[in-house]
Amino acid sequence: MKQEGEKRFALLLAAKDSDYVKKVYGGYFNVFVGAFGDPGERWDLYRVLEGDFPDLDHLDDYDGFVVSGSPYDAYGNDYWILQLCLLLQTLDAMHKKVLGICFGHQVLCRALGGKVGKALSGWDIGLREITLVKELLPANILLEDADEIPHSLSLIECHQDEVWEVPTGAEVIAFSDKTGIEMFIISDHILGIQGHPEYTRDILYNLIDRLVSNNSIELTGSSCYVQLSFAEEAKLSLENSEPDRKYWECICKSFLRRRLIDHATLKITSIC
Repeated sequence: MKQEGEKRFALLLAAKDSDYVKKVYGGYFNVFVGAFGDPGERWDLYRVLEGDFPDLDHLDDYDGFVVSGSPYDAYGNDYWILQLCLLLQTLDAMHKKVLGICFGHQVLCRALGGKVGKALSGWDIGLREITLVKELLPANILLEDADEIPHSLSLIECHQDEVWEVPTGAEVIAFSDKTGIEMFIISDHILGIQGHPEYTRDILYNLIDRLVSNNSIELTGSSCYVQLSFAEEAKLSLENSEPDRKYWECICKSFLRRRLIDHATLKITSIC
């Protein structure tokens, strides 16, 4: 039961904790709460990949939900994915805040009537410059320590699937030279982000190493040499640059908590 005045959120975790993330961060739950949480809030963990879902009778106890990334395909028909789609449809009907990250972005799109599939341009791994469509940014997105919205922000990416077509009523609010739909919104309660605002450089490095060792990076005409070269290039994209994590964290936190900006002036009215 939610306490009066308490903010309560749920992470719908669609991936297993890697050994590295468990050792360094204590699990992905801590990574997400560290990035998107505020002091004094309550965050609950549901391992949806393992069939652990929130009780439908208690969904109204939550102020918002975050759907994580996953090694699974958002267009797959695994039972837990279909169950997750039904839950997301319910949350949408309740106008609950839902933030989807990578797989979460894609499965949100699928659940609400859009189309998802393999990325037409192949894998995207590394640091990517994301262009924001400023005139479409929702009023509940706020950027920290800035007096206007930047035209672009760098973001860590790691995906081979993408949104092909957004649901009816959705608006595309960001794109990149690699992916046409980097972010989408529906009304003021649904936000999908293809990249990983929660990722740090070391998490991506470890993930790249695991993908290479598992031979998971499939490339056209792929060989071990080509895969290693691609992986090294992805790492190099972060060698001399950092993702704009503070901006992304603030965007996500602001979305979940309905903080506002003045759209007439693009001036910030409150800060994270």
